[in-house]
Amino acid sequence: MQLNNPLLDDLSKMAAGAAASLMDVKREVAAAVAAQADKFLDKHNYVSKEAFEAVQAMAAKAREENEELKKRVDALESRLQALASK
Repeated sequence: MQLNNPLLDDLSKMAAGAAASLMDVKREVAAAVAAQADKFLDKHNYVSKEAFEAVQAMAAKAREENEELKKRVDALESRLQALASK
């Protein structure tokens, strides 16, 4: 943006440069924080949210399957007792 005042023009250019520099710093800080978080999680044997959710879903499915199997086993045991009592 060109202004009629050279001082304001220079200040505008400096502000744009400072904003670009701040965005670069923000990206570098975000990358450093992410790297430190990964090191922390690895060091303390924590798992990622995605891995936790995957295992949680598998556990829920296994519980459902166990409930179905328990019903089948109970039904078979009832039939076995009925046959044994004859």
